[in-house]
Amino acid sequence: MRGEQLARQWRILRTIESRAHGATVAELAQQEGSTPRTIWRDLAAIQAGGFPLYSERDSHKNRWNFVEGYRFKLPVPFTVTELMSLYFYRDILRIFKDTVFYESLDELFRKIRSTLPKESLSYLRRIEQTFHIGFKPFKDYAGFKEIIKQINEAVVKCLVIEMRYYSMSSKRETTRKVDPYKVWFFNGTMYLIGWCHVHNEIRMFVLDRIRLLHVTKERFVSPDGFDLDEYMKDCFGVIHTDVEKVVIRFDASLERYLKENIWHPSQVFKKGEDGSLLLTMEVGGLVEVMSWVMGFGRQAEVLEPAHLRQAVAEELVATAGKYGEESTFTSQEGSK
Repeated sequence: MRGEQLARQWRILRTIESRAHGATVAELAQQEGSTPRTIWRDLAAIQAGGFPLYSERDSHKNRWNFVEGYRFKLPVPFTVTELMSLYFYRDILRIFKDTVFYESLDELFRKIRSTLPKESLSYLRRIEQTFHIGFKPFKDYAGFKEIIKQINEAVVKCLVIEMRYYSMSSKRETTRKVDPYKVWFFNGTMYLIGWCHVHNEIRMFVLDRIRLLHVTKERFVSPDGFDLDEYMKDCFGVIHTDVEKVVIRFDASLERYLKENIWHPSQVFKKGEDGSLLLTMEVGGLVEVMSWVMGFGRQAEVLEPAHLRQAVAEELVATAGKYGEESTFTSQEGSK
């Protein structure tokens, strides 16, 4: 209940500051689907929170608005709730702690905190108690602070970089010359995407596999219209390969779970005659698809393409072989 009240009050604040002439209690009540009495209580709570609201009679209606000039006393052209939103979501950026990205944002949050009235900060703390942003353990990029800074500058200035890079596929370090296009953070990992002079194509590099980095004075021309979202749209994860049609059959018990998630933009679900669920996707990066499918165990079966079905079958046989002796031993012990 407390969380619902605070959320409603936040929306009321946003509505009032977005309208040049404010809003009436009746308008706010209709917007929130609440009674005028509830809105009156919310407005009183907002005023108690330090927000300089006032009501003014206009054509037989009381309109609520901020005291004139209040928002323009801020040192940056943001409204109060916009500043509070920035501060409120600071925890999202903890993953960039001790990097060039976080240092500047941390200073911004400090300025926001010093700008907000004491009463507004108290109001913000109450909101924080109702909403929590959770994280799984994430990589510590503090040790790559200088590399991140150099790459970021190279991207902005369109400067070619040279680096020693550890490749997981070849299990060795190689020297690469790269035109850096984008720094991309995805699923807990930071990537560099750019034109690799060695392979003469766009490649993706895991940032924490970069051993040494040198920013040259050589400039490159950034390709017009390079769209990262477009480039990655067919990928199941981060591996960029040719697109193939994938069909997977899932047990009926998984239907609700599967349908309430977006696994890939091209996903299409169809009910099988036996009650099972068929998932069809046009997707690249089948190595990642394979790992994902195997996570469902016996509840999933790859139907297409044939080479993916074969690869999953071989992997499952190899996996079962690792448990063969143990399973036999357990069975024998149980029969005694």
